[in-house]
Amino acid sequence: MDFIETRNLTFFYESEEDEQQNNVRNVLDSVSISVKQGEFLAVIGHNGSGKSTLSKHMNAILLPTGGKMYVDGIDTSDESRIYDVRRKVGLVLQNPDNQLVASIVEEDVAFGPENLGVEPEEIRRRVDSALKAVDMYEYRLHAPHKLSGGQKQRVAIAGILAMEPDCIVLDEPTAMLDPKGREEVITAITRLNKEQGITVVLITHNMEETVGCDRIIVIDDGKVLTEGTPHRVFSQVDRLRRHHLDVPQSTELCSRLSAIGLNFSNLPLSTEECVEELLEVLG
Repeated sequence: MDFIETRNLTFFYESEEDEQQNNVRNVLDSVSISVKQGEFLAVIGHNGSGKSTLSKHMNAILLPTGGKMYVDGIDTSDESRIYDVRRKVGLVLQNPDNQLVASIVEEDVAFGPENLGVEPEEIRRRVDSALKAVDMYEYRLHAPHKLSGGQKQRVAIAGILAMEPDCIVLDEPTAMLDPKGREEVITAITRLNKEQGITVVLITHNMEETVGCDRIIVIDDGKVLTEGTPHRVFSQVDRLRRHHLDVPQSTELCSRLSAIGLNFSNLPLSTEECVEELLEVLG
């Protein structure tokens, strides 16, 4: 079994008015996906597609209306195992200010392990290790509210790391950040995945952030539209456009050039790949 697995996962938000009018719409509609241990997976889709709802199921904040969600073999619908699920999967939210709880950075990072009953000496080790992992150790005695957006989000990630989960799910972690902050966060989570083997699930609508992932799942209207490697997914330019989804800028450029007669062996994802393809085509 994969580390995270959904089987025909269905979910809807039901209000009393919807129930009376029999007007319930599935936010997730029979979604079946898997996440392998150590994988860097991106889940993309436009606003309202259901991707954030899916992320909250991975941490058992939401429970299935129908179907199943498994985390390391644990059925998240088993209420007696919810805390086991949350020890295995840490969730980083969009707004870092909503996750920072202390007036000193290192105290904030220590908050999670303290609540797990970890011994003080072990907390010290975890806090230092987590802050070093996201390049925020030198800011350990700073006030979180004086940090930049990207720094705050890296502290929030460190707070999750200190609880030593097997997987980190990040729900639009860069949506409120400037380009520098986005780069800081993506660099940090990529390093955690590649160097420490932590499973990462990145929920995003920013296609540029996904080019270094192992695999992408595209969610549209609560269903899986397509999945595969970044090159496979973004080669489906026309299909993604029909569903009002973008592709990386380099892919878009070469797709348009291809439409007027240039022949590319592969549609590039990054600026570096784009330059290589253009040099090859133009001689």
